[in-house]
Amino acid sequence: MTSLATLGAPELSAVMSRYRDALRSHQVDINRLNVYPVPDGDTGTNMALTLEAVVTELEGVPSGSTLPEVCRAIGHGSLMGARGNSGVILSQLLRGMCERMSGAGEAGVDGPALADALAHAADLARRAVVRPVEGTILTVASAAAAGAAAGVGGGAGTLLGVVEKAHMAAADALARTPEMLPVLAQAGVVDAGGTGFLLLIDACWSIVDGAHPLPEPSAASEAELDRLTGPEGASAGTGAHGADEGARDVENLRYEVMYLLHAPDDSMADFKEVWAGIGDSIVVVGGDGLWNCHIHTDDIGAAVEAGVDAGRPQRIRVTDLAEQVEEERWVREASSAPGAGSVGQPVGPPPTTSVVAVVTGDGIGRIFRSLGVHHQVVGGQSMNPSTQDLLKAVELVSSDEVVILPNNKNIWPVAEQVDTLSDKTVRVVATGSILEGFAALLAYDPAAGAAVNAASMGESAAHVVPAEITRAVRDASTDAGEVHKGDWIGLSRDGVISIADSAVMAMRLLLNRLLEERHELVTLIEGEGSRVADTRKISEWLSEEHPEVALEVHHGGQPLYPYLLGLE
Repeated sequence: MTSLATLGAPELSAVMSRYRDALRSHQVDINRLNVYPVPDGDTGTNMALTLEAVVTELEGVPSGSTLPEVCRAIGHGSLMGARGNSGVILSQLLRGMCERMSGAGEAGVDGPALADALAHAADLARRAVVRPVEGTILTVASAAAAGAAAGVGGGAGTLLGVVEKAHMAAADALARTPEMLPVLAQAGVVDAGGTGFLLLIDACWSIVDGAHPLPEPSAASEAELDRLTGPEGASAGTGAHGADEGARDVENLRYEVMYLLHAPDDSMADFKEVWAGIGDSIVVVGGDGLWNCHIHTDDIGAAVEAGVDAGRPQRIRVTDLAEQVEEERWVREASSAPGAGSVGQPVGPPPTTSVVAVVTGDGIGRIFRSLGVHHQVVGGQSMNPSTQDLLKAVELVSSDEVVILPNNKNIWPVAEQVDTLSDKTVRVVATGSILEGFAALLAYDPAAGAAVNAASMGESAAHVVPAEITRAVRDASTDAGEVHKGDWIGLSRDGVISIADSAVMAMRLLLNRLLEERHELVTLIEGEGSRVADTRKISEWLSEEHPEVALEVHHGGQPLYPYLLGLE
């Protein structure tokens, strides 16, 4: 087969699809290379999700589109879909490559043009990171650019020759990353982000020369890949960690904050200066009024307020890094122990009874894991899992007895079918909400049978008064009054009990209705659409109006419901 002399619009689209597929298949392997004490999730998952956004954007580009049109789609898709530190840096690399590739004209991207694109990409990525560190994806990208330049300078200059030289140099740099970062050497691994970037060169090579195969993932990666379901995958990303690590440790950098920021380009220097004073792992990429911003910080409010001062932040995501550090430790220990099972399975003899829970949101998943759940099924409101989904989860756990926590009334009937379909003993605790699921697990005894656990866990769940805040999607008449589309509403087991024009007011009205003298604790779970400022207002109001009630706030990441709460 003759190798390609140039990459045109169709071939570049094919490279992105091939790269997405490679990241999908290798994401578990890449995730397990994470070693930093301050992860922003899982590197492989974040990079794969970023490429999913790119491919989705490309699917909207009409057939026959020009190279500049494809390049614009790649740049926009990567910026809007970037996840975590690694995803943000990857988006900048892709945008940098596309900025130069788009000028290649009808002839397409040849060897010298690709070398120029890789050099520009590596330069832009370094400029996006406030304090770059060697031994990361930045090092591997720079090496790829240098190798490509050598391929051009060596006289060959063909597209295939440049790709081969870029790959050789990038692979060599990746192998040397432990020499640059002691933490990699201590763990005996290479950099995760750099590993993910090298797959981009592999994908390009496989399109240019069909005889080049993509690297094969490990058997463990393939076995676990089908466990990573839902839009958030197996969490949401650890990235080019180290690309911007300073001297801080996890105790001083509790949260990851990410958002898209609509702001004038000339305001970003001041924005970066403010962020430099409140955190680390700072990556800001974009341009022309739209920016993807990432920071590790202790001060969520200041991180968000800086965006408000500069422009208009949206899609704000806050992740508790300390929780992710503990989960990553569990994953690494489980995968390295002799005879260890799949992620989430305990090492050693199985408990008498295991727990399967239906969850939605990365933070909620981590809380359930910390409370002893052995397997999670992604689902909830508007995305109910099937009986087959629950049965598969039950069969995956190693115990002969299993308790299911459906955590949604719509899932109860489905969960009840599993016992008749499985050879295992399966009991369902009729939890109708995430908070009831949390409470149920406080009574979970791994050494007891499923029937005993179901009874005690059900009793514990009944002590919680669950509620939630969301926005109305249509007009409706309720016992609390007329609801109009866009209103903020508070719901309990009795239906709609508060209606307001803001989340804060809906929460205040809801708590005034539900709080009783016996209640000592309100647990608040922040989801998509929650705002730091709103959470602070709710906390201050509760402290003033009900000083006898304690408040616990956790990041859940659940869709549709900005706030879930439970009263105990």
